[in-house]
Amino acid sequence: MRLAFEVHRATEEKIDVIDALTRRTRVLSLNARIEASRAGEHGAAFAVVAQEMSDFASEVAQLAAELREVIATNTEQIRTAGEDLAHNLLGARYADMSRNVVEIMDRNLYERSCDVRWWATDSAIVDAAGSTDRSVHAWASERLATILRSYTVYLDLWVADINGKVVAQGRGGRYGGIIGQDVSRSQWFRRALETPSGDAFAVCDIARERLLEDAAVAVYSTAIRRNGDTQGTPIGALGIFFDWEPQARDVVQNVALTDEEKTLCSIMLLDAQHKIIATSDGNRRLGEQYELGVRDPRRGFYRRDDSIISYALTPGYETYKGLGWYGCIESKVQGIETAAQARRATG
Repeated sequence: MRLAFEVHRATEEKIDVIDALTRRTRVLSLNARIEASRAGEHGAAFAVVAQEMSDFASEVAQLAAELREVIATNTEQIRTAGEDLAHNLLGARYADMSRNVVEIMDRNLYERSCDVRWWATDSAIVDAAGSTDRSVHAWASERLATILRSYTVYLDLWVADINGKVVAQGRGGRYGGIIGQDVSRSQWFRRALETPSGDAFAVCDIARERLLEDAAVAVYSTAIRRNGDTQGTPIGALGIFFDWEPQARDVVQNVALTDEEKTLCSIMLLDAQHKIIATSDGNRRLGEQYELGVRDPRRGFYRRDDSIISYALTPGYETYKGLGWYGCIESKVQGIETAAQARRATG
């Protein structure tokens, strides 16, 4: 594109020179005809030459005008094709990066699904769910607190008995008043009891939990089964509360973009209803509805006003199928060439 614009600029300069020469030729031709007229019969032959000079100047001027139009048209076509190519390359690149964003998040959440299934078989957790002894509950709370000292991605871990009463938690010192709470109507508890075996788990969409200071959480849960057996009868439920906002913010803010690109792009995670659940853009709110025009259900990009919208559906990870979330990057068209230069500068 730069070469095409340079050719256009150089051609315009040369055509301007031709136009100037043409004007001078016409002036000379006019002066020659005047002098031929003064010479009378003796200047007749020179008048013919002057007319030929005038006709030649007109032909050159016409040729220059046509050349200017052809060059301008072709340059515009090159510019349009070049911009389309640049936008398509960026759109495809950002669609790949969108998939990477949601895939990284799902790999993280897959580990959460492993955690909840594993911890639900711990003897202290199993004992607490099936007991009314407060010392048994206290021991389970200590076990949960030990887990939380290593797993800092969780706000809290709760054990509820079969009736939905919370009997143990890991962070009682930070979140008071949770022991004894009735969570039987909570989605995470009801879905945990519906799991068919100890190999299954439930996961809820991102929501704010009132009992955890209204923090945004991703809750993973499963049934606690008698004797910790995979096919045992449910005797309670374990809910683990993933600290969503800081973890998701790290994912969307650490996408491999140049500093220049980051000023032009908004990186987001969208849920299955296209609501924003994570964003690098401080002007957008969690829970805000985003107008995502899904064409290809798996991956794609398109132009909208002065932006390119790129997206990718979660591919899931291992046994975690995902919740139909999308990674999405909205990039401003303005400054694309500058961003491309920045990428070249950084190799």
